[in-house]
Order: sequence, then structure tokens, then C-alpha cells
Amino acid sequence: MIKEGLLYTEEHEWVSIDGETAVMGITDYAQEQLGEITFIELPTVGQKVKVHDEIGSIESSKAASDIYSPLVGEISDVNTELETQPELLNTDCYEAGWYCKLRVADENNTEDLMDASEYDEYLKGL
Repeated sequence: MIKEGLLYTEEHEWVSIDGETAVMGITDYAQEQLGEITFIELPTVGQKVKVHDEIGSIESSKAASDIYSPLVGEISDVNTELETQPELLNTDCYEAGWYCKLRVADENNTEDLMDASEYDEYLKGL
């Protein structure tokens, strides 16, 4: 499932931007590919990041995968529920499974992100 109204990366992460706050998570496609998620390393609140900076990692029954920042900014919040319930990434990746919030440095820096239809086309090419 691809959720409308979000922006997507080629690394299968989603972003919801509201003003200067971006909420981020992994896509349904990513969680399906990873299988049962057993651990997530979250970024640090206050951490300043640039596009493509590694900000965490996810481990699952099938693989380990790094998480990259899709935007420039500063980590303002993390979903600490994932530390004890990483399976939320599998069961509710677009809502309860968000992994961090970012205070966006440049709200217009989204040209490398895809909308839902572009992401759908991207997945068809994989």
C-alpha cells in the first residue's frame, strides 16, 4: 500500500511535511521486504542531519538496513515506542510506526522526493 499525500525516497522511506516539521518512517514495501522487524536504532534528538546522512538502522529476521535522512534539518523527536515494540513498523508503518521527526532547515528542499504516483512507478521498475 502506498499512502497518498506523503513524499517518498528511493530508499523506501516516507515523509510527511507540515510547516517546518517532517515526520518520517519506512514504507509498506520496505517493511514487507524486511520481514519481521526485531530492532530499530533511532537517531538522537538534537542531531543535525543532511540529505542522505545515516540516522539509524533497522534489523529484521531477513536483513539489516540503514535509515537515511531525506531532508536537511535537526532531529526534534523520536518514537521511543519502537524501542520496545519494533513490530509497529510492520503492523502500522504509516501511523504508529513513524521513527522520527525533523525540524526542516529548508521546506523547499524536496525536489529529490517522489509523490505517491511517482513512487508507485518507481516500485514497478524494481
